[in-house]
Amino acid sequence: MKIYTKTGDKGTTSLLGGTRVSKAHLRIETYGTVDELNSYIGLLRDQEVNKARIPFFIEIQEQLFTIGSHLAMEPGSTKFPVPQVDETLTSRLEAAMDEMDALLPPMKNFILPGGHPSVSHGHIARCVCRRAERLVIGLQEQEAVEESIVQFLNRLSDYLFVLCRMMAHELGVEETPWKPRSPK
Repeated sequence: MKIYTKTGDKGTTSLLGGTRVSKAHLRIETYGTVDELNSYIGLLRDQEVNKARIPFFIEIQEQLFTIGSHLAMEPGSTKFPVPQVDETLTSRLEAAMDEMDALLPPMKNFILPGGHPSVSHGHIARCVCRRAERLVIGLQEQEAVEESIVQFLNRLSDYLFVLCRMMAHELGVEETPWKPRSPK
């Protein structure tokens, strides 16, 4: 099987189900952003500080592939079986956040992203996750999208924020609080 098909040379692609749509279609933008997020989770997985978290990151990546397959499916199509979204993973993200929060100092200010490349990668992943969530919600306003997908992405972005704080803590990096300047 060749990786190139030339069928997209005119700016269209097929949904799972066969319908061809513009590559600029909201559905394509949505699952493309989920794919981008998956790549950033892979980058986080490759950070030495996250070595013990690799199995959990793989589960998250598998869930993102599942979500991508749901988003790539033509609405109403049943031609292709897709795996079910694992709704228990959302509660597992919550439990992981609670565990990390118990080890972190209380947050008193907003925190500026950065301090270490691993932390910065995490903040980029968090921002891409929020964008994916917004796109899924936009798509949901036009077509049926499972609520569990929105919930997972919402919780994943929260998890990524707490993870960034945890990585900073584990790496001995001081968090930089945001101190708004007084208006002149």
